[in-house]
Amino acid sequence: MVNNQDYSTELQGKIALVTGGTKGIGKAIAESLAQAGARVIITARNKPADANPDHYFVAADLSAPGNIANVVAEISHQFGGVDILVNNMGANTLPGGGFSTLTDEHWDEALQVNLLSSVRLDKALLPKMLEQKSGVIIHISSTSSMFPLWEATMPYSAAKAALNAYSKTLATEVAGQGVRVITVSPGLNKTEAMSVFLEDLAQKASITVEDMTQNLMQRVGGIPLGRMAELVRFLVSPRASYITGANYVIDGGNLPVV
Repeated sequence: MVNNQDYSTELQGKIALVTGGTKGIGKAIAESLAQAGARVIITARNKPADANPDHYFVAADLSAPGNIANVVAEISHQFGGVDILVNNMGANTLPGGGFSTLTDEHWDEALQVNLLSSVRLDKALLPKMLEQKSGVIIHISSTSSMFPLWEATMPYSAAKAALNAYSKTLATEVAGQGVRVITVSPGLNKTEAMSVFLEDLAQKASITVEDMTQNLMQRVGGIPLGRMAELVRFLVSPRASYITGANYVIDGGNLPVV
């Protein structure tokens, strides 16, 4: 059966915030939501020269606790609140090599960037969603949370695993109050940040970047950015109104765990 329904305006009138929305996964998601009619707000530390002028940009380092209040204040002033929150900000930039290479500062950084930034932003924006009895929160996690690599992703994987648990419990808490909370766990995406990460790993392993990329693709799977954005667009739409509390793995079927 062919589905000829037009979904190009299904998010018309919705306000969407995408953190880390200037590049990689966040940029693809922001573009997809805008194509469905949403008014998109994006945050990042710096505004790139090629930023989409149709998106409302707020400069902020959300890993610093004090910056959350400033972002929320600006959004509240300009838009009143958000209907869709995509917590995409995250990074795996810490040293590889296992437990002996990691300091307390490394662990704290991993938790601030990959877990606590989302927790704080949810806490600030969720009350308005509950008040209006509608809203969707998406947490972008990673397959690394379920298949950690000790030599490359130890603190990142731990932080993302914590994000998964937090997302599930938050979904349970607000279920029945009109707000849905969903996790999306992508495999390896060929983003600028991932390219830098792979170059560093390849150098340490004395192999080519191509070989390192292939090795990781075989272990954790990969997915095009466009497919990631399509999934998120569906999950925040009315078509997914009965979905909450789930963790969607999108990695082409490569994740070797259940």
